[in-house]
This record gives sequence, C-alpha cells and structure tokens, in this order.
Amino acid sequence: MIAADPFFTARRSRIVTLAGRLAIPAIYDLRDWTVTGGLFSYGTDVAAAFHQTGIYVGKILNGTKAADLPVMQSTKYELVINLKTAKTLGLEIPPMLLGRADEVIE
Repeated sequence: MIAADPFFTARRSRIVTLAGRLAIPAIYDLRDWTVTGGLFSYGTDVAAAFHQTGIYVGKILNGTKAADLPVMQSTKYELVINLKTAKTLGLEIPPMLLGRADEVIE
C-alpha cells in the first residue's frame, strides 16, 4: 500500500515501474496511479471532491460565513483495477471484484 503523500505522488511513475519490475502487487489511493500502470487503487473520487469544493466556494461567495459551513469529508470512493498489470503479475482477479470495480482498465 502506497500512502497518499506528495513525495510519493511526485515519483508515481518510478514507483509503479519499480513495483512492476519486482512483481509486487500494490494498491494506491488514487486512480491516477492505476492509470499509470498500478494494479489497484481505492480512494476518494477526486472529481466528486472538487465538485463539493465548488459548492462550498459558491456558498461563501454568496455570503455564507465559512465558519457556518459544516466540515465535510468524502463520501464517494472509487475502486479502479488495471487488468493489464494483473496479467503481467500473473494474477487472476475474481469476477466478483471486477463487478464491484468502478473502472476496469484493460
């Protein structure tokens, strides 16, 4: 599991390449890692989080005090699976897991 951290994110390509070369199945926090070639990602749906941020900004611009807005956390998470990477690692992903995925990269 690679933690969410700017240090790791800045080196995403290197980390994914190294995990593949060493045949280490790894899971990441954001879909960008899986698109880059990582095996799995499970984490916040960034687009939904940005949408919520826009709603908050709109409320503040319309006069709501920031202190009056509730603290929110992500409620939408996404599971992304990279089948190409799974095949390279010699892994077979169970159909039930594939069915639960929000996105499958082939």
